[in-house]
Amino acid sequence: MQKTVEAGRPAPAGRPPLRLYCFAHAGAGVTGFARWPARSGPDLDIIPVPLPGREARRRETRLTTRAGLLADLLDDMTRAAHHGPYVLYGHSLGGMVAYTLARALIDKGLPPPALVAVGACPPPDAVPAGRGSELSDEQLLAFLGDLGSAPTGLLADAGSVWHRTVLPVLRDDLALGADLRAAALDPATGGPLPLPVLAVDGADDPVVGAETMDGWRRWTSARLVRRTVPGDHFFVRGREIPRLIGRACRVVQRTEPLSGGPTVRDNR
Repeated sequence: MQKTVEAGRPAPAGRPPLRLYCFAHAGAGVTGFARWPARSGPDLDIIPVPLPGREARRRETRLTTRAGLLADLLDDMTRAAHHGPYVLYGHSLGGMVAYTLARALIDKGLPPPALVAVGACPPPDAVPAGRGSELSDEQLLAFLGDLGSAPTGLLADAGSVWHRTVLPVLRDDLALGADLRAAALDPATGGPLPLPVLAVDGADDPVVGAETMDGWRRWTSARLVRRTVPGDHFFVRGREIPRLIGRACRVVQRTEPLSGGPTVRDNR
């Protein structure tokens, strides 16, 4: 796993900084987390995890399946799981990545994250707005325009660099998300997490609202904490979400043992 950003402030005496692994939304790299160290507060080691096919990993083949995702990330997460408490945060598609990794670690009997936090990510049994990979290019671009995620003036320019570079990544990410959701609904590879989940929506998100995020209650047999922060679907770039996640991580830092993640019982 490539460590791209660190928070440089010390943890409480005798405790290393809590590690927070972050996963980005579809079509994106990890630059959305660049300001998190300055905004999240002390005692955190923030580790954005880029998927293949973007930024420093842009020459690598993009992932479109759960099997490919786990082959790429699970070994690194397995090693990380043995080095004290940690937390996973995923935004939109990244929420499904975080859920999938937590589920796989639990299934392998490894120390799980102390907390899984998801932002702007419908639970696995909710149909994603726009039906993702079923959309034509025109429908997908219109959907992106509604979200405000496409540069102004480029939606109608089918020959633009943005179209040629971003749309293929987004298409593959939508395919990945569909496969992760299908696996989550399979009793052999999915089901509720025996872990606390923090589910966050943006107050002005036109796609994933508070009611949708409430559905994560069905996906944890532990505690669900629900919060709403200012912003639209991409509130990951704002100030409030890193502060919120930072506060949650410091609660974990105070309450979890140093030797690993929580002991959990999976009652599937």
